[in-house]
Amino acid sequence: MSLFFIQILNGLSYATTLFLMASGLTLIFGVTRMVNFAHGSFFMLGALFAAHWVTAWFPGWSQSPGLYALAMLLGAAVAGLVGALAELLLLRRMRSAPEIYQLVATFGLTLALHDAMRFVFGPGEVFAPRFPGLKGAVEIGGEFFPLWQCVTLVLGPVVWFFLHGLLTRTQWGRRVRAATQDPEILGAMGVNPAPLMLGVVMLGCGLAGLGGALQLPREPAHLQMDMNVVVETFVVVVTGGLGSVSGAFGAAVLIGLVHALGVSLWPQATLVLVFLTMAAVLIWRPEGLRGQSTTAPLREAIQVFRRWPTSRTAYLAMGLVMFALWWAAQSAGDYGQSLAEDALILLLFGLSLQLMMALGGLVSFGHAAYLGLGAYGAALTHLNWGWSLFPALAAGVVCAGAVAGVFGALVIRSRGVYLAMLSLALAQTVWAGLTQWVALTGGDNGLIGLQLVAPNQRTALGLGLVILCLLAISCLSALSQSVWGMGLQAARDAPQRAQASGLPLERWRYQVFVLSACVAGLAGGLWAAAKGAVFPSVASVSTSVDALLVILLGGLHHLWGAAVGSVLLTWVGAELGRQLEYWHGVLGVLIMLLMVLSPHGVLGWRWTWRSHQGQAEDVKS
Repeated sequence: MSLFFIQILNGLSYATTLFLMASGLTLIFGVTRMVNFAHGSFFMLGALFAAHWVTAWFPGWSQSPGLYALAMLLGAAVAGLVGALAELLLLRRMRSAPEIYQLVATFGLTLALHDAMRFVFGPGEVFAPRFPGLKGAVEIGGEFFPLWQCVTLVLGPVVWFFLHGLLTRTQWGRRVRAATQDPEILGAMGVNPAPLMLGVVMLGCGLAGLGGALQLPREPAHLQMDMNVVVETFVVVVTGGLGSVSGAFGAAVLIGLVHALGVSLWPQATLVLVFLTMAAVLIWRPEGLRGQSTTAPLREAIQVFRRWPTSRTAYLAMGLVMFALWWAAQSAGDYGQSLAEDALILLLFGLSLQLMMALGGLVSFGHAAYLGLGAYGAALTHLNWGWSLFPALAAGVVCAGAVAGVFGALVIRSRGVYLAMLSLALAQTVWAGLTQWVALTGGDNGLIGLQLVAPNQRTALGLGLVILCLLAISCLSALSQSVWGMGLQAARDAPQRAQASGLPLERWRYQVFVLSACVAGLAGGLWAAAKGAVFPSVASVSTSVDALLVILLGGLHHLWGAAVGSVLLTWVGAELGRQLEYWHGVLGVLIMLLMVLSPHGVLGWRWTWRSHQGQAEDVKS
């Protein structure tokens, strides 16, 4: 019982970190309506800055409790200042964009900040000393609990009371709450929302930096802290309800306890339990514990799926271009051949997500789960039963489709960012299962030694991939013009009118979700065949982001958008990786520039310019 009680205290202590992160993120969303995927970067910045301050720059500060605490506050202040800079240069320009564009733009910010911190602080871990005066532990029933975690137990409620008082007892807080509920009316009353939003972003990023700095007496600061914490932060924010600080507090306690009890009772299933908790809450309450509906407007900026080019001659020309690019890559040797295979498989993966998003309006931030299921389904049937390429690919498709059949019944009830986060939670459950089910999947060691494609069949594989991608593009074009596809687009743009017309919207949304997952499973099986090995990273968040980048770089509502995006992402990433040490940061800057200058992708550049010109003419008239 004493050990169980210690685990409860560990969970409550961890809940403080989650609450500091989640409260900042939910404040930013509540006022700016921005979903900031880069929030974990400010957590890492606060930790790294404070760690270097007390170890490398001013080591004498680590001997004084007051100076050590001041160093932590300095880390929070630096995170807040960098957050203000990000708000001025990026977040303010993306405020009116749909959530998915905001997520991708802030993912680019994550890449840029990560490489910037690697340049400034170096790649190594930083071990800060224990907090002076709090280096021991208290004994509880024969078990020991660190003194520093006793302090963090108290800090969580203290920060909650501070935020509650700030938002309810001050004029600034009342304006923040008014901006959360109706920013247009607040502006009409003569209150400039820009400084208010800047202050909220600084406060939110500062809280994230403080959460990172508070980790120093417990763990070293390192460059993997951002991605490690941001996913669980999203779990807390969405579970509590976007925009609700009290909901974030309750959700942080819930997730912290689930995490601690999972470590104690089911250590191999801890991550699965955390994400299943979020999924259960969202199934019960689609807007979270204390959240309100944040669905997107009924009509999007682009309602029609653009099928350019439409003539058969133009289709033939585009197909010849794809064959020419593939042949040029083949003639570049093994490197070019591998790069072409990556681009083609990424194209097929991107098309699977484009089918779901462009036609059905279903935003997924965890589509890599079905890519991973397809890859592992093909790999396991090949290794265990000796299945050849085509039966193994079929097994991967069936595996992905079966899981999507279960998940789809849960996902289609949600809308907007809640749908994206629920898909992320379910996908992380799959990723955690692939990582921790070592007996079946090999864990982090993966499955290696696949011989689905012989070395002398690589050219045939590449040629088959080109043909398959062209067929997939043709099928997407045909589906977009079918009754089913047009009905899905009507349900996406005007759901109430489509419902009143008697269209079976829920059934069609479910069908497009499962079909999209099956195509992603086929891409996963081809990935296993091309690489000869499968690892859990194929189902990770970063792989899901790759699919989003492919269709958003090329153009979500353009038939050939995934083709353009896959070539750009694969080629630019490969060339930057060969030429630059900090190529992730450069790629992040390019992503942010594209989301700001042409949020509808490369193929949507012309549409964006024309729409801006039309708006200017409307204002002039």
